[in-house]
Amino acid sequence: MSKGNLREQEIKNLRIQKIKRLKELGQDSYPDPKITKPSISLKEILDDFNELKKKKFDKKYKVVGRILITRGAGKIAFVKITDGTGEFQAVLQVDKIGSKKMKIFIKNFDMGDFVQFTGVLFKTKKGEKSLLVSSFKMIGKTILPLPEKWHGIQDVEEKYRKRYLDILSDKETFKRFQDRAKIISEIRKFLDNEGFLEIETPILQNQASGAMAETFNTHHNDYDLDMVLRISLEAEHKMVMAGGYPAVYEIGKNFRNEGSDSTHIQEFTMIEWYKAFEGLEYNLKITEKIIKHLAKNIMKKSVFEIQDLEDKKVKINLSGKWKRVKFNDLIKKYAKINPQKATREELEKKAMEFGGNLKDISRMSLGNLLDFIYKKSARKKIINPTFVMNYPQELKPLAIQNEDGTAEVAQLVIAGAEITNQYAELVNPIKQRELLKKQVKARKAGDKEAMSMNNEFLEAMEHGMPPMTGFGMGIDRLVAILTEQGNLRDTILFPIVKPEVKK
Repeated sequence: MSKGNLREQEIKNLRIQKIKRLKELGQDSYPDPKITKPSISLKEILDDFNELKKKKFDKKYKVVGRILITRGAGKIAFVKITDGTGEFQAVLQVDKIGSKKMKIFIKNFDMGDFVQFTGVLFKTKKGEKSLLVSSFKMIGKTILPLPEKWHGIQDVEEKYRKRYLDILSDKETFKRFQDRAKIISEIRKFLDNEGFLEIETPILQNQASGAMAETFNTHHNDYDLDMVLRISLEAEHKMVMAGGYPAVYEIGKNFRNEGSDSTHIQEFTMIEWYKAFEGLEYNLKITEKIIKHLAKNIMKKSVFEIQDLEDKKVKINLSGKWKRVKFNDLIKKYAKINPQKATREELEKKAMEFGGNLKDISRMSLGNLLDFIYKKSARKKIINPTFVMNYPQELKPLAIQNEDGTAEVAQLVIAGAEITNQYAELVNPIKQRELLKKQVKARKAGDKEAMSMNNEFLEAMEHGMPPMTGFGMGIDRLVAILTEQGNLRDTILFPIVKPEVKK
């Protein structure tokens, strides 16, 4: 056993002894929750301290919280606690509770313990708002120690595995996940006010559709059926739209079995919405409006500093009118080649210049080849919010196809990362079947991310889907920008990490 594990075991043994000791003194360290309810939250005390103290200076308040810090001993102890709404100081004095109770507290209560204090409000000589304790109870004894309050968890992987300790010891982390919740709540309010209906669609599916990605595969034992975890919400949403709803949205989990880096994770949260009788322009306007609204009303600012894909700190400004540029024009500008006139050989050569592997490049479809060149040459240069329009048709088989070989789509790019996908949706079942057949052919040729034929989806389209525009956005990526995080894992409570190998 290592020194660290030995020390941990010693602490566990000591604290288990304290539980037994408290039991002998008549205190249950894990009482029934109904007797732990406070008379007031710490936030309420902090917000109205002077008024509460003025109304009845001798009124006793019952508060609960987790011990963060204990200072002093002997005749006086200062204890900082948190209940999740705020932090507040409780003061224990021998002349108020007696020496016996003071010894019980000092010997048996540790940092991290949940405690109930009863007392009156007062200010210390230094003017700090406090509760002068007249009685206390243990309401949740910790057996393992918490990380040092002022240092927190230093190991990044440990932060992800034990996020509860990271939240407790790091105020910035605590606030970040509050902000994430507020962002999602505000998106819901915004879309509800726009007349959208929130729906739920299945995560476990017979086949993947709606995006180009490799799947996580599983098996339904009762039906003896191979199934996959969904990679997109799109197909089911359009099928619902065929049922007559004018606008729908969903915030839910997707799963893509792809590589991991700071901007990609296999389990992530998406929002998708679909609006009937509107085109791509509606989507562009509402996207800009909602993200600006979140920045202003939740984060209270419009300029954010984040890491781009090259780990450089950059400032992005969400105010002002957002730019719109065409995919092909970006390749012309940054790769110095015209994608609509260049030969396949010329495009492969250009991809090689940007670090492509000849074997991989030769197997790429024309659309994927152009996408590779775009990502390596142009996308990383886009810092402020920019809508990249008209991607190659081959990359967007579910969107309306233009006559110039492009699709009627837009992606919002910020700091080199794709934040949204927006389509003028293809609802022509004849054309859609043709495009999916091409995808099936590409899949058989070895493209694992190519789409499969989804006959249920096509049948719904043949029954009639309204003209519509659609939108998809990674919630985690949006939160990363608004909370100025360079890694998606810092916006997810429990991101996927490799299991800890314990010696």
